[in-house]
Amino acid sequence: MKYLLLSALTLITCTAFAQKWQPGYFYDVKGNKVPGLIQQGQSGKGPVKNEGFIIYKENPKANEIKLSARDLKYYVMGKDSFIVAHPPSYETWPKAEIDFVKVELDEPLKLYVYHGGSSGSGGGGFRVSPSIGGGIGTGGFGGGGVGISLGGGGGGGGGGAYNRGATYYFGENVAGMSQVTPMNFIDVMTDIMADEPQAVDAIQQGKFNISKMDGLLKYYRALREARAKQ
Repeated sequence: MKYLLLSALTLITCTAFAQKWQPGYFYDVKGNKVPGLIQQGQSGKGPVKNEGFIIYKENPKANEIKLSARDLKYYVMGKDSFIVAHPPSYETWPKAEIDFVKVELDEPLKLYVYHGGSSGSGGGGFRVSPSIGGGIGTGGFGGGGVGISLGGGGGGGGGGAYNRGATYYFGENVAGMSQVTPMNFIDVMTDIMADEPQAVDAIQQGKFNISKMDGLLKYYRALREARAKQ
């Protein structure tokens, strides 16, 4: 019983740490890659007013360093990538004039998401997937004929909880990104997901809309994963 209790406490401690810090790396404005542990700056003041920031340390015992968005090009945290961006010229972000957007889909026409509605700057509210991935590139898998249902993890008839506080953008890069809206949703997401005909069909048939973006992303990723195993 004593060993079980110690194991449980260790697991809880490790889980709490994993949720707060993730292994990853960042590239500074000079192009230097710096590996270590990264945490999103979700509360408190960052190094520069009205700018997003991250918290970095070289290893678990090292001192924490706050790094403002202006000092970085992008960072990778767990399996997710984040790029420094300004809001489009016709928009303002309430928490920061320069912040980070998450790369949701790294296709020729990319899909980004910004969470600026939570407390603090630095992309508060981002969901981070643990363990280091392969960087910013994700790639797609062409072709059709994968038998994956829209139900369950795919979003249940176009379901899936709406990612509240999220604003989605599309573009070839962050400099030219524009917001995904209910009016352009079908055209934009059809272009982005063109390598998966089943996802395109679901979009065209109205099974997904902007309020069900999470479900669409899960469905699209399930199609890609299934195709990669073929």
